[in-house]
Amino acid sequence: MEEQGRNDNQTPEEVEEEFSESSSTHDSEEMLSWISWYCSLVGNDFFCEIAEEFIEDDFNLTGIKPLVPLYSEAMEMILDIEPESEESDKGEGIVESSAERLYGLIHQRFILTRQGMNQMVEKYERADFGLCPRYYCNGMPVLPVGRSDNLGMETVKLYCPSCADIYAPADPKYHHIDGAFFGTTFAHLFLQLMYPDVYQRYTTTTYQPKIFGFKINEKSKSGLHVSWLRSHPNQQRHANNQSKGNSSLYRSY
Repeated sequence: MEEQGRNDNQTPEEVEEEFSESSSTHDSEEMLSWISWYCSLVGNDFFCEIAEEFIEDDFNLTGIKPLVPLYSEAMEMILDIEPESEESDKGEGIVESSAERLYGLIHQRFILTRQGMNQMVEKYERADFGLCPRYYCNGMPVLPVGRSDNLGMETVKLYCPSCADIYAPADPKYHHIDGAFFGTTFAHLFLQLMYPDVYQRYTTTTYQPKIFGFKINEKSKSGLHVSWLRSHPNQQRHANNQSKGNSSLYRSY
């Protein structure tokens, strides 16, 4: 009764404004595309929104169809196309799973285009993918990478261009993402095209183990091994020249 009394006391302008806000909210929910909805889910913020024009171009999807069950239904879901027949014995959960699989495979290709990379640049510069956990990388932003281009091999990893190593995402909400959805090429092509000087701007200092102030010989079991992996080509050449007179000790750069 009290609620009804409050509604009865509303002016026509207040009623119209409330109805307008309610309709606007409802319309915005209806207008949200599947792609935007999927990318907004918790744990899916690594993905960028693929342009529908890219998905509708059959050339971009060459070879994907055999990898996705219920391909046509999954494509209809991604593009928000109403199915021709409402009566279907195919469960919505199965179709949705196929749609996620299909979107991921298309995503691997889309982020190799200029349009896709431009979206990833924004995420990279905001450090949306996180920072390298290695101390000497000084909070270097990382990029998502897969160790394989094939589905089901491994989950996504994070590549650091400073130490040239990969790490598992610290947050478990990303542990469900297949590494193939980003592939083996993207991170390195992205850096070559968008940040060609990235390998020269950051330090590759390596931790040097010591005992009582003395550096441990690299031939020791507890010594620093494969230190050359942390060095850039020009640094390695300089290190080789220096090592001629310092063969017993490792010199860090």
